[in-house]
Amino acid sequence: MPELPEMEAWRRALDDPVSAFPIVKAGPAHIATLKTFDPPLSSLEGKQLAGAKRRAKRLFFPTTDGELVLLVHLMTAGRLKYLEAGEKGPKTPAFQLVFEGGARLVLTEAGAKKRAGVWLLNPEEVEQELAHLGPEALGIGAERLAKIRAAESRRLHSMLRDQRVIAGIGRAWANEILHHAKLSPYELTRDVTAEQVEALADAIDAELTRGLELREQGADDKRTYRVHRKLGEPCYVCGTPIAQVDFEEHTIFYCPECQTGGRILKDRRLSRLLR
Repeated sequence: MPELPEMEAWRRALDDPVSAFPIVKAGPAHIATLKTFDPPLSSLEGKQLAGAKRRAKRLFFPTTDGELVLLVHLMTAGRLKYLEAGEKGPKTPAFQLVFEGGARLVLTEAGAKKRAGVWLLNPEEVEQELAHLGPEALGIGAERLAKIRAAESRRLHSMLRDQRVIAGIGRAWANEILHHAKLSPYELTRDVTAEQVEALADAIDAELTRGLELREQGADDKRTYRVHRKLGEPCYVCGTPIAQVDFEEHTIFYCPECQTGGRILKDRRLSRLLR
């Protein structure tokens, strides 16, 4: 799933192009992609967008008159692309906007499952839709992170991925951040010291900034990630093979030497099978 670095890179790339010309046609949209029906998509036609905004893993596009906001959540496989007039694109995008002059903003989604979503809302509804999100991860700082850590006892990897407490980090960047901070993904928040909180806050900023810079340069996953999906490859710090822990819906990648003192974390799916 695209996370803060990927979403912010897309936001920056889309900000100027989508605001250049009025919308002449909104849609069509796949029935599973469009999550609202009132107001209709046609309400966007004739309006101009005020650029691209981002909150956590969501992009939104307000109109210049302040009346409507197009909210987009790409989920795991959704992708947004701005196509110049005449540039070839998908025959049947999940959603598209056509601008005066022929340029298009298209949403595509790989795979049969259509999980990406598009909402057309008014500004008040957007505030309600995003109200559950925690503070933005980039620049969160040690003081605020310490308060979040103290609120409940849970594993660090889980805390970082919880959008209600820290917004913008998912599975991939949680792996990168915890490795940078030299912290176990299983470490309980109640056991983290003040010095480790400082290290974690620094790691959040360092890794998300690194990711954003690379994504803006067009770097792919292989070049961007140094721990995530690197099973068996040497740790870039110590050379120890990267290990993983599998869960039903996600996988944690970590370095046993840098993060867990040489201890191999249990694979919960395998543990259940061996009982």
